[in-house]
Amino acid sequence: MKIDKTMTIGELLEQAPEKAEILLNAGMHCLGCPASQAETLEEACAVHGIDVDELISKLN
Repeated sequence: MKIDKTMTIGELLEQAPEKAEILLNAGMHCLGCPASQAETLEEACAVHGIDVDELISKLN
């Protein structure tokens, strides 16, 4: 599975739940929040001040 910045957090966690640890370590501690499930990785990174390209690299 290729992960990109348009994928929602919900899609990512549904398809690859083991990636949650990477998101948590990056500072995204709201993975269980219902609103976060519909956010794209790019949107979540913008909210948290995280470099989306760096995170995508780690996730892939």
